[in-house]
Amino acid sequence: MLNKFIGTKKFYKHVMMIVLPIMVQNAISNFVNLLDNIMVGQVGTAEMSGVSIVNQLFFIYYLCIFGGLSGAGIFTAQYFGQGDNNGIKHTFRYKFWVGAIVFSIAMIVFYAFGPNLISLYLNGENAGGDLTKALEHGSAYMKISAIGLLPVMIVNVYAGTLRDCGKTTLPMIASICAVFINLILDWLLIFGHLGLPKMGVEGAALATVIARFIEMFIVVIYCHRNTEKLPYIKGVYKTLLVPKENVKEYFLRGMPLMLNETLWSAGMAMIMQCYSTRGLEAVAAINIGNTISNVLNVVFFAMGDAVAIIVGQLLGAGNMKEARDTDTKIIAMSFASGLFVSIVLVFLSGFFPSFYNTSDSVKKLASNVILLQACFAPFMALLHSTYFTLRSGGKTVITFIFDSGFLWVISFPVAFCLARFTAAPLVVLILVDNTINLFKTGFGLYLVKKGGWMQTITV
Repeated sequence: MLNKFIGTKKFYKHVMMIVLPIMVQNAISNFVNLLDNIMVGQVGTAEMSGVSIVNQLFFIYYLCIFGGLSGAGIFTAQYFGQGDNNGIKHTFRYKFWVGAIVFSIAMIVFYAFGPNLISLYLNGENAGGDLTKALEHGSAYMKISAIGLLPVMIVNVYAGTLRDCGKTTLPMIASICAVFINLILDWLLIFGHLGLPKMGVEGAALATVIARFIEMFIVVIYCHRNTEKLPYIKGVYKTLLVPKENVKEYFLRGMPLMLNETLWSAGMAMIMQCYSTRGLEAVAAINIGNTISNVLNVVFFAMGDAVAIIVGQLLGAGNMKEARDTDTKIIAMSFASGLFVSIVLVFLSGFFPSFYNTSDSVKKLASNVILLQACFAPFMALLHSTYFTLRSGGKTVITFIFDSGFLWVISFPVAFCLARFTAAPLVVLILVDNTINLFKTGFGLYLVKKGGWMQTITV
């Protein structure tokens, strides 16, 4: 029985070769974001809350890019499993067009409606000055940092293609370089060290933009100077045209994913807005809790990437039995990693909030938020792996219903009613939301067990 969930040394070595670079990249990125967050938190609660709100809005853009590219990414992984470099080039070009369209729409929305969007999260009984300051700092941060959304899009096109083909080291190296540059520039520009101006949240935004462009240059230059190792990059810009039949395939498979990520991230933003009705302290506490949990959650997030890459390639090669066996073992690894994350979060919950220059009530609330995140971490790990399992076989409509459909039909209405029509505190709102997701996790495991996701979608 245990052999069904536990693999051989060779299996774990193969998985870790895929997972470790992704894990290291995301861990370092999130750790530097943590330090960045703490630096901004040293300036004040209003500044930290303003930046937190903007990053929640940018999160929608990041997932729109991710979702828009993921549909073609399913084909990329299966093309690679078949050794079809021309097919990979078609998916690359398609990703470029989708990314450009999403970026253009995002820039129009953020520059035209940025302050209005930030204002949606400024509620409660806090002093008017605090809310006004949070809006001012958030708007200033958004105006500068939105420029960095362009390199984010380009890096995702290149790095996503590399990862789909099992090449995870370059994106990791580029990200590591960028995040350390970001950290150094944060220290210089936020606080005005070494004779530079003290820019506060605007300094944090400028540092992020510079780091994003450096990451982009590293990835793009390396790829085009090493086309012998990456033959699908050679001549990729000879044309940006994609055959009509391919566009139709990518669109039909990918659009549900893009809609899913867009609606899911928008739904999460709306749930966060429900939480914000409990005041600026709630926004600050959630920001602190999410900052530390994001650093640790990269462990099981990387397992989802492993499912997409390894299982997707096996499906492309037609190895259905091996794909199912591999998927089961990776899901078991993911659950174990979630247990590890849970233990570490419990340990950190007591003292991590003390690093922030904020009130004792915010620190106590943040500690409780972290404890709740710890309780549900193993189940979130299972949920993440089941989602990527269904996606790896091209079951994008099912993933849409499973993910966004569940959130908008059940999770958000419950959060909205509790926030608007009851006096339930923030901790209760988060507890109810996570408890609802347990049912979603169970349904996801049922769909995986049925096996309808096991199919080859490339010809």
